[in-house]
Amino acid sequence: MRAEIIAVGTELLLGQIVNTNAQYLSRGLAELGIDVYYQTVVGDNKRRLIEAIGIARGRADLLVFTGGLGPTQDDLTRDALAEYLGRGIELHEPTMDKIMKMFAARGGAFIESNRRQALLVEGATPLRNDTGLAVGNALNADGTFYLLLPGPPREMKPMFDNDGSAWLREQLGPAYSLHSVMLKFAGIGESMLEDLLLDLIEAQQDPTIAPYAKEGEVAVRVSTKAASIEEAALKLEPTLVKIRDRTEAYLFAEEDVPIEAAVVRLLTAQQRTLALAESCTGGMVSELVTTVPGSAVVYRGGIVSYSNEVKMRQLGVSRELLEGDGAPGAISAETALAMAEGARSALDTDFALSVTGNAGPAAAEDKPVGLVYVGLAERGRETRVEKLQLSGDREGIRLRATKRALYMLWQSLSGQRRD
Repeated sequence: MRAEIIAVGTELLLGQIVNTNAQYLSRGLAELGIDVYYQTVVGDNKRRLIEAIGIARGRADLLVFTGGLGPTQDDLTRDALAEYLGRGIELHEPTMDKIMKMFAARGGAFIESNRRQALLVEGATPLRNDTGLAVGNALNADGTFYLLLPGPPREMKPMFDNDGSAWLREQLGPAYSLHSVMLKFAGIGESMLEDLLLDLIEAQQDPTIAPYAKEGEVAVRVSTKAASIEEAALKLEPTLVKIRDRTEAYLFAEEDVPIEAAVVRLLTAQQRTLALAESCTGGMVSELVTTVPGSAVVYRGGIVSYSNEVKMRQLGVSRELLEGDGAPGAISAETALAMAEGARSALDTDFALSVTGNAGPAAAEDKPVGLVYVGLAERGRETRVEKLQLSGDREGIRLRATKRALYMLWQSLSGQRRD
């Protein structure tokens, strides 16, 4: 089954509201084994909405609408579909009773326009709205399926997850669902990862392989359609084995989690502790680590040493490294090393990460924008420092430096460190 999502609302076209409904529905439909080929956004105009229905009807088996089921005159989705199909409009009495009871409970006069929220396209199956008033519509007309959902996400999501998905399963019968494994990588760019997997990507049929890039991380989704989780696992495993064999040094998770979650998980399992010393990242590494539930068990604390004075006083970095003619300066491998060792010593941890560099917007210490040094001190091992030359704006440089620091720690924790 091919689907098209049609989001209705002028506010979407004006950019006043972000269309998060389409993302949510695409994921939900994929889990049902339904392929979303198109997404359309239409304003509150009946003529244009009818045109969009006609176009979608020619290229999709299922049309899923969000928005346009409310009480006002610009809520036109139900009316436009009824006109397109040449059908009438019916009143759904249970929804009407719910609306009347709500007004009675509030002690207010009934507003006639609210009757619109209880209307159905003739012949449609009603979809209950547990968090709002507007009834949803589901119908099969001449072999094309239509699902009408409210626009507010707090109403749309439970309606789709409950009655909407159940109705679609009835129409699909014993159709196969889509099963996916998300592989997460760090320390490697999207183009390099794709090059490692290029022959698998070019030869893909079932399972399919799809790479995605994020700031400082790359993801690969491996998917297949199967009648059960067990069948899907059997189909996916041969491809997963090939990917694992080629990417072991970068593959930090086989689920959609960020690298900070993988790091906290490994620290916890190994009963080891972490300290941080940050300059140009300004506490971003600490922020990401502490967003992970359970991080308090392994993370003892961090020092944001933005100034040289704090580097010297709190981390024990020598003045000779930071100041004077010929000194390496704050943005140097030597300072990154001293910061990491100072933090590990001060907080008595198994590991300490340090980050120092120039995130921009202008050169500092005659060092270019994007030059960053990351240090990793580990109890019982030689301290490691990595030099990075990052591109992008200030926030992008800070985030990529943060993710690279976490990747260095993951390498040590996972046994991938190569001294």
